[in-house]
Amino acid sequence: MVYQRGKQSIFDSKILRDSAVKLSPLYLARNSPVMFTVEVAFLLVLGIALIPNMSSDFVNENSLFYFESAIILIATVWFATFSESLSEAQARAKVDSLRNLEKEVQAKKLVGGEEVPVASTSLRPGDRVRVYAGEIIPRDGIITEGKSFIDESMMTGESNPVFKEKDNPVLGGTKVASDKITVEITAEAGKSFLDEMVSLIEGATRPKTKNEIALTILLAGLSLIFITVVGTMMFLGYYLGYRMDIAVLFALLVALMPTTIGALLPAIGIAGINRLARDNIVVKSGKGVEAAGDCDVLILDKTGTITEGARRAIAFVPLEAFTEQDIVEAAYASSFNDPTPEGRSIIELANQMKIEPSFMMEVLAAKPIDFNSETRYSGIELSPKKKLSVNPSPSNPDLPRTRVSSRIEDMEGSNIQVRILKGAVDAILKIASRVNEAELKWKAQEVSKTGGTPLAVAINDEVIGLVSLKDTLKKDIREKLGEVHITGINTVMITGDNLLTARMIAKEAGIDQVMAEAKPTDKLGRVVDEQLKGHVVGMIGDGTNDAPALAKADIGLAMNRGTAAAREAANMVDLDSDPSKILKAVKLGKQLLMTRGAITTFSIANDIAKYFAILPAMFSKVNPKAEALNLMHLHSPESAVISTLIFNAVIIPFLIPLSLKGVKYKAEPLEKTFVKNMLIYGVGGVVLPFAGIKAIDLLVGLFWR
Repeated sequence: MVYQRGKQSIFDSKILRDSAVKLSPLYLARNSPVMFTVEVAFLLVLGIALIPNMSSDFVNENSLFYFESAIILIATVWFATFSESLSEAQARAKVDSLRNLEKEVQAKKLVGGEEVPVASTSLRPGDRVRVYAGEIIPRDGIITEGKSFIDESMMTGESNPVFKEKDNPVLGGTKVASDKITVEITAEAGKSFLDEMVSLIEGATRPKTKNEIALTILLAGLSLIFITVVGTMMFLGYYLGYRMDIAVLFALLVALMPTTIGALLPAIGIAGINRLARDNIVVKSGKGVEAAGDCDVLILDKTGTITEGARRAIAFVPLEAFTEQDIVEAAYASSFNDPTPEGRSIIELANQMKIEPSFMMEVLAAKPIDFNSETRYSGIELSPKKKLSVNPSPSNPDLPRTRVSSRIEDMEGSNIQVRILKGAVDAILKIASRVNEAELKWKAQEVSKTGGTPLAVAINDEVIGLVSLKDTLKKDIREKLGEVHITGINTVMITGDNLLTARMIAKEAGIDQVMAEAKPTDKLGRVVDEQLKGHVVGMIGDGTNDAPALAKADIGLAMNRGTAAAREAANMVDLDSDPSKILKAVKLGKQLLMTRGAITTFSIANDIAKYFAILPAMFSKVNPKAEALNLMHLHSPESAVISTLIFNAVIIPFLIPLSLKGVKYKAEPLEKTFVKNMLIYGVGGVVLPFAGIKAIDLLVGLFWR
């Protein structure tokens, strides 16, 4: 049987060596009490086999039987350590694949306009390099010239090349897929995005989760109980005159203990972290993965998580005293120096309508008014101390003169400074004295009802209309949230938008609750409130002000491109900075719980068949009536024991793919999942051993004669 992950085979020397090292009794005693018990049984059985001519009421004369039993017992332990080593190797493979991107490449450094070949390790921040199609970008930087499609698949896993142009950041180790670009290096050697990714993965730890600790305690308790039962059976049988073979007793002990889940438990947990790593989510603690499985409240940002995060202008809404051309001219002017996607979209929409300010010369020379969180508006400031160049729109000369251009022209030669502003409705109302407030609020409400965000536009203290901005939902976000809802998770959207807009977006996305007009500190308050109600809470964040809430939440997912404080506070870091990935973490957490429960059910259900295989072998020689229990008609007591031990051992590697990949997850009520798993893994755990042990016995019987 061969398992491969990419080009990595199970015969990798590191995996085999690591699994052998884990056979240490000290390691097993600390990490897997069940496997430690099996190893102790191996040592005792091997010791008996090595003692020549040993005679005892508890020892069979056939030493070969003991050697065979010992080999199968140690193979059982090795399969367990192997499954753990294989899952750990996947994490190492992730780091190794990233390190391969760190290899030194030749870079074309620009010196005095000439291309000089240099080693990438010699580059310093501020250096400029030219990269052609098919070449590797030597280090993180900013495009200063050119545009190209960049293949980032080796870094982010995104299969389609990403279009980049001037002022866009690029990552070292990614490949230019077309054209050529000039890149200004911004990262020092050893401090790039790639270096940070490797250090995060290497530094990620996997302490046992609460559920895992509870299950480990349960397995240790069962082991102790079965040791007591088997030990008591040994001496009670001797007292009653039954000759009970010690190897058979050890076989019964090993068969009764839930060795399957004991062997695969570490692999399941590590595999969960590795699978998130393949999605470029670094898990800093196993607690986050476990909590994701129990999560019942999910707190989400609107912008960037539920919506694309780039609001675009879709309509201009003039007040009654003005025309659409008025609002377009003013909105265009107020957005001329606005570099945000919203500002650019206003210009684009105006260009589509072939309208631009008739006072364009003054707009070009105007002083920009930058947006800030206190004023919540931006725009331009004109100083018309001389005759203004007010002309019909150059792109559409047939347009009539607007009231906006007329009012600005009326100020020619005066000392009045003209400010054309756009901003939040309530912010503009604070500085406006000439406005039909009832009409403005009514039209703003109508924009909000459609899920849009209204921006008010004003000239000095007079409001002339609104710009309607609309943010689109992320692709498939409604379907993803639908899966979350089916499993019983309540979703909460927190946004700074007004309540009407927030409710409309929530309705489109299928969000359960809305927290509108929220301040950054409200996230922490909501997390605390939900936890006080007994909920397990997940949330995302990227800013320093999100750090307290990320640290407090049971699942805290920080964006890698966020602040250091956010990354340190969270227990997961998304290297791609995609907020919607928290849904993947929740889905995986539930899948891990299902996998653990399924294999535990299967392991315990196995015991029924093992009883009917080993109990007849224990008593049939001294009490022929015990043969009635031999429902499978096994060849002999010895072959029954060997067949049971072989099945007990080989079922572990057969279940390794399931523990690494996980039980197939389907969004459905937990009760339905429980019943389905009981039918599949409970009934399957009873039936499969009967068939498996019988098949092995037939093979063993061929060589036992």
